[in-house]
Amino acid sequence: MDARHLRYFLAVVDHGTVSRAAEALYVAQPSLSQAIRALERELGAELFLRVGRRLVLTSAGTALIEPARQVVRGLEHAKAQVDSVSGLQAGRVEIAAMPSQSVDPLVGLIQACTERHPGLTISVRTAFTVDDVLAQVRGGESELGLLAAHQPIEAAGVDVHPLGSQRFVLVTPPDGPFTEQDAVQAEELKGHRLIVGQTGSGMRRVVDDIRDGGVELAEVVETEHREMILPLVLAGVGITVLTEAWAPLARRSGARVHPLLPPRELHLALVSRRDLTPAARAFIAAADNA
Repeated sequence: MDARHLRYFLAVVDHGTVSRAAEALYVAQPSLSQAIRALERELGAELFLRVGRRLVLTSAGTALIEPARQVVRGLEHAKAQVDSVSGLQAGRVEIAAMPSQSVDPLVGLIQACTERHPGLTISVRTAFTVDDVLAQVRGGESELGLLAAHQPIEAAGVDVHPLGSQRFVLVTPPDGPFTEQDAVQAEELKGHRLIVGQTGSGMRRVVDDIRDGGVELAEVVETEHREMILPLVLAGVGITVLTEAWAPLARRSGARVHPLLPPRELHLALVSRRDLTPAARAFIAAADNA
């Protein structure tokens, strides 16, 4: 089985169409289509159903995804091992990261790693929940994952590297309802308009826990786009609960940042596959010493 065909297959899976996959791979669409058909002939099964311009995975195609990723990852791992004989001069690290943790601590971890190994390339993929991160790492889309959970992280099938914790804070407009230096009790949020993240996010769980405790909260905006939350707060649309990763940016933007009481926190960790490339091992080593 041609590994190039498997790469092309995965590109179509990841990008959704032959045209976008061909563009990402810098190959002609006919060449990519021929490679997919050749792979289907070799396997004796259709991998995609062609519905108009769209490609929909068949059950055989779905079953092929994880083994294909393992083969491609294994070849990349073999090449990286050979390259590492002469020192870690180059390499690529793929990391699945949750939005808030991509601000902090990921920026600092990338800085520490690239200072030690300037030849490395870091690719960061978005994952909105713990399950999303774990699925990407276990499925071979990413070697590493950065996640945050309300309990210390334990997960089967991956190695866990704890990175400490982050507290939640309340972020309000410059003329917000609370005195600038005040810590805010959860009960004081009663009746205030909140901007919240999507179900499954850490910030949403904090808001839901406060509501479950009997505090009436009014949600005015629910969004998956974490980057729009601070502008909404500054515009006076509402207040929000974020991890302290956002506190420096919030203060620089003119927002007020208040400790939230009682304290609530997230436990941070890197998770990794067990068959790591030298580049991924170097990233973990830099994280341990950051």
